[in-house]
Amino acid sequence: MTDVRAEAEPVDLLAEGEIRLLGLLAGASNHTFLVEVADGERSIQAVYKPRRGERPLWDFPKWTLHRREVAAYRLAEGLGWPAVPATVLRDGPAGVGAVQAFVDADPSEHFFTLRTLRLDDFRPVAAFDVVANNADRKSGHCLLGRDGRIWSIDHGLCFGTRAPLRSVIWQFAGTPVPDDLLGDVRRVAGELRSGPLREAMAELLSVAEVDATAERAEALLAEKVFPFPGAGRTHPWPLV
Repeated sequence: MTDVRAEAEPVDLLAEGEIRLLGLLAGASNHTFLVEVADGERSIQAVYKPRRGERPLWDFPKWTLHRREVAAYRLAEGLGWPAVPATVLRDGPAGVGAVQAFVDADPSEHFFTLRTLRLDDFRPVAAFDVVANNADRKSGHCLLGRDGRIWSIDHGLCFGTRAPLRSVIWQFAGTPVPDDLLGDVRRVAGELRSGPLREAMAELLSVAEVDATAERAEALLAEKVFPFPGAGRTHPWPLV
């Protein structure tokens, strides 16, 4: 059996392979399982977040967090950044949920430990969070993969229309968004209004949430700078 953890996009295997539970991941606020997904010839480790294990929240519709994980992957794919592990919506041992490729990462590294030497690498993460309205960008949601890439995970609290942007990455506030990122945002803003990306996002989010995502992209294009923290609580808890 071939291990495909090094593959860039093991989407087909994640979507169609047989899921075998390996264990419950400790420390997660919702039920999160480490699983193996295999099709007889290939296998990959993945993180499985079933709908039935989601804790109700006042600012997000019930049982929608797994769909937001998949929507975040689709948005990142549309933009071309940041690096979000391949994520699919499918049925599993505990019912329908999000299944995301597992990132082989150094557990001691996260945003707070990486920002001194690699701060510029987080500009795409910060821009993505603005468009996606990430309400939970913790330091530990940025992983240093064994491949040297910085991966962004845990996007279940994105795309909400009530929750504000909450992040530990405010270092870029008031600074210009790089032109190359703005070019990608401009393209995706149009695709969120009509086309395959809008249709793909609308399978996972409400129409109002897809429209709000397009509006945030358009606002970022108009301002051309990273926003400052807004009113209220603008940092997640815990921070890491």
